[in-house]
Amino acid sequence: MKDLRRYLALKYIQYLVLSSSNAVSTLLGLLGSAYTMILLQSAKVSSKSTAVLISSLAQADILVFLSLVLGSFGAGVSPTASTLAQILLMANAHVSCVLLSCVAFEAYLITFLPLESRPLRTVRNTRLISRVIWTLVATECALFLVDDHLRAGGSLGLLFQLSSTAAALLRSLSYILGILLRIVNVYIYYKIFFSMSPR
Repeated sequence: MKDLRRYLALKYIQYLVLSSSNAVSTLLGLLGSAYTMILLQSAKVSSKSTAVLISSLAQADILVFLSLVLGSFGAGVSPTASTLAQILLMANAHVSCVLLSCVAFEAYLITFLPLESRPLRTVRNTRLISRVIWTLVATECALFLVDDHLRAGGSLGLLFQLSSTAAALLRSLSYILGILLRIVNVYIYYKIFFSMSPR
């Protein structure tokens, strides 16, 4: 559907084109996600693997909403609320980037390997992939929260050193992975565009 393609285009701009989110893109993203979640309940939208990915992408913006609530009402009360709000925003960005890359990869398979990839492009497999992505990002967030808690407590033990090192490595890995995902997405859509354009 055209509305879902527009939503995906908005999300690609928000997470893979813009260097950082701003108030306008965040608001548009939230509105787009709310509309998309309603749209996906319609009988007109078939329950395919792409729809599962888009649904998970739209649900990720719940984290943005929670972050805004924490930032507005909890920042003055507790420093932990401010940290949690930042971690929720980071989790949303990471989940969204990986899910958008999954949508791009699926589009690549549909375009170039439609028959060969059909057994892989099932709703069951897509739901499993979405759960794995959410679990990995939740683990990442938990590690950052533990590291922040240990820093705030002034701990200097072995646990602090391990968590601090792991958090630093994870931040570096996330940054490198974000760059790679941008490059891969550009390459995939470049290939798809030129394969579909008239020769």
